[in-house]
Amino acid sequence: MSFLEKPSPGRQLLDDTVPLTAVIETSQNLQSHTVCGISLPLPPKKLIGNMDREFIAERQRGLQAYLDSITQHPLLCSSLFVKKFLDPNNYSANYTEIALQQVSMYFRSDPKWEVLEPLRDIGWRIRKKYFVIKNKEQPKERYLLSWVDLGPDKFLSDKDLQSAMKLLTSFSTPYLCPLLFSSTSESSALLIRPFSERGSLRDHICKVKPRESHLKKYCNPKKSQGLELQHIKLYGRQILEGLKLLHDGGMFFGHLQASNIMLDDGVCRLIDVENGMLGVPSALRPAFTQLRKINSTESIDVFCFGHLLYEMTYGRPPDSIPVDQFPAVPYTTVASGFLVADESHVVLCRLFSDVQLQHSEKSQVKIPSRLKEALKTAKESLEKRLHEEQRVLHQHRRLTRAQSHHGSEEEKKRRKILARKVGNTEAYHGDELLFLYSGSGASSPPTCPSSPTPPSTTGMPVCLFVLLSVLN
Repeated sequence: MSFLEKPSPGRQLLDDTVPLTAVIETSQNLQSHTVCGISLPLPPKKLIGNMDREFIAERQRGLQAYLDSITQHPLLCSSLFVKKFLDPNNYSANYTEIALQQVSMYFRSDPKWEVLEPLRDIGWRIRKKYFVIKNKEQPKERYLLSWVDLGPDKFLSDKDLQSAMKLLTSFSTPYLCPLLFSSTSESSALLIRPFSERGSLRDHICKVKPRESHLKKYCNPKKSQGLELQHIKLYGRQILEGLKLLHDGGMFFGHLQASNIMLDDGVCRLIDVENGMLGVPSALRPAFTQLRKINSTESIDVFCFGHLLYEMTYGRPPDSIPVDQFPAVPYTTVASGFLVADESHVVLCRLFSDVQLQHSEKSQVKIPSRLKEALKTAKESLEKRLHEEQRVLHQHRRLTRAQSHHGSEEEKKRRKILARKVGNTEAYHGDELLFLYSGSGASSPPTCPSSPTPPSTTGMPVCLFVLLSVLN
């Protein structure tokens, strides 16, 4: 599709953060090979008896466990290789080639820019590609160009989106990475910012080369290490300052992670702050979609900050969310820096309050009232989509629990005993119907699906709210 071409009517904007699953349904013999629900021919692992039913069933279970481990891995599940294997209809395009074509076509009207090299697979997003470019008027300088498809959370009108992107190019603050140039169409965006060979905060934590592929760098880093306490405090404070600047201006982020923070002479700068306005989903969306108390853009940023604080402390992201078991805490002051909150009040420790910032000037983001209102409406639409997905997920969980309980041996025995006591099958079916309506057994009162109980968030690395205004 041309960079300026309108998207075709009814074009579906996919959320690439939605994890795919694979279930092996059957097996068959095809040209002397055993194929278990997948298109790849697998050679037999057994010379004699490799067509025995027990052997095939055992191999099928092992392969299912293998597929599950891939689709549930936080990095592999978003890999293009996995997506293309599980959903070839939507992930068969050569996205790097498409992006290069779009960029080259755009530069025909602006010949001062020249593409030097593509940075293949440097990021995890399938529909976002990076290139090193130069300005012919400044041949020694290097810049980072990113080309990205607009996402399903794009709720700004085209005109408002262009105004917002133009506003971002005017920002001048030490805690936001400058955006030098932007251009948006009805389907994609082109962005240019300074290129740093030092890499991101995650590159620094994992001790990897920034130009390597995303999977090679982060899947199993050998030298990753948590930061020193002074750096955790300094970087945390700088990141909160950047978040506060965005929040005070009525802008939403939602993409705070170590890969979106650039280190420049000891200063953390937020990068890709335009992601929320472009509608691309957050990398942590699969996690906070399951937590119904994460119901606003502000709480999303706080959740992401807690995730980031954990990674800075331990040198790796948490293995599960909520965290079931914490490793030994290297710094007790950081542990006390995790927030304690409930629905009525917020307690913020002094972890970042004694940090002396090098850049002490108070920056402000001045946003025109019309654009501020448009951002507010887009923010509400984004939150509405999140709430709807959380509601559907919660109802699915309730139904799954109900079905599991209804099919358990203990419940079957209880219903049989009840049916014998009553003496007729009508009572049995009545009890079964009551169970299906209640979702928790005949002895439990019916509950209203529209007002479910929010899941517990006990064990999260941080709770739900940060009082950013205290850092003002």
